[in-house]
Amino acid sequence: MADTKDLSAYEDVFARIKEVRAQAIHHTTLARQFAAERRDLMQGLIDRGVSQADIARELGVSRQAIQKMMAI
Repeated sequence: MADTKDLSAYEDVFARIKEVRAQAIHHTTLARQFAAERRDLMQGLIDRGVSQADIARELGVSRQAIQKMMAI
């Protein structure tokens, strides 16, 4: 195990870890935004009388998957 003074040798690795972490946070934020948009779009269809089963068929997923997407 390296002691503190040896960590400077891994500066590039730590920089990459920080970069990857920042990217993961960004992608998580985008995924949440897309999930909210998807939910809003599906709710709009439901409000117009389209059933969850019809949405599921169109998207190639189960009705339960639609219910899960709507709950998130």
